[in-house]
Amino acid sequence: MPSSPLQPVISAIGEVLLGKEHQVRLALACLLARGHLLIEDLPGMGKTTLAEALARSFGLGFKRVSFTSDLLPADLTGLNVFDPAAASFRFQPGPLFSQVLLADEINRASPRTQSALLEAMAAGRVSVDGTSHPLPRPFLVIATQNGLDQGGTSALPESQLDRFLMRLSLGYPPRQAERALLLGEGLRPDGLSGAFGPVDLLALQDRCDRQHCSPALLDYVLDLLERSRRQPPQAHPLSPRAGLALVAAARAWSLLEGRDHVIPDDVQAVLAAVCEHRMDGGQRGGGEGELSQRLQEGVDGLR
Repeated sequence: MPSSPLQPVISAIGEVLLGKEHQVRLALACLLARGHLLIEDLPGMGKTTLAEALARSFGLGFKRVSFTSDLLPADLTGLNVFDPAAASFRFQPGPLFSQVLLADEINRASPRTQSALLEAMAAGRVSVDGTSHPLPRPFLVIATQNGLDQGGTSALPESQLDRFLMRLSLGYPPRQAERALLLGEGLRPDGLSGAFGPVDLLALQDRCDRQHCSPALLDYVLDLLERSRRQPPQAHPLSPRAGLALVAAARAWSLLEGRDHVIPDDVQAVLAAVCEHRMDGGQRGGGEGELSQRLQEGVDGLR
């Protein structure tokens, strides 16, 4: 089997987030596909650790914002401040102007503040007082959220959920990995030395775009999309944007597998992470994958 060009990064992050190689690979695929990542789990499961490890592995600028109920949109985007010396206003950038923004506990902020992320996530820019300001490249939002059964949380609107390429749940580590964690054998994220830089990441993202998708592979994705639109009413249908996200994530996964072309196994590997939160409307949690599994079985059963 061909080796992955990113195996050193996978191994390094695996020494920080113990026992979670599959989730690490999915997070890397999301980054390579130029997507944004939503991590849903209980507190203390390693969500912040994964976000910081991803940023440090590629030498990316990293900022963390705790989304509290009193957070305002300007606290993210920045604002125009008056400069007495120049007798004019100048733009003071907010924490959004970073290559990796960790939006911690995003579902504790008001919908108005959450919506301040929409333009940044969709277009890579921020508009303040009618002026657009481009964000750095690469740009990635990693948002964490606690379960909706916890106090002070509210569900993300579907329009915002759709801006996240993937949703992950880390879950509890295996027993041996947790033992190593208790013994202090895991590395800290700030101990990672980036084998790749931001320019390398941009080149890898461009390479992902060139991963070959055969007509048969695209027909498989179209079958999945069409099948989702005939699912029971409790499942939301997948949009064309979801189809683009699925192909982009599958391309990234194929690169992680060391191939230059995409196969159905790549689509299946990312299907739950890409499609589950779109089909369940964010209501079921990040780790079940029931709707995606049913969707895949429905399409495979027709073949």
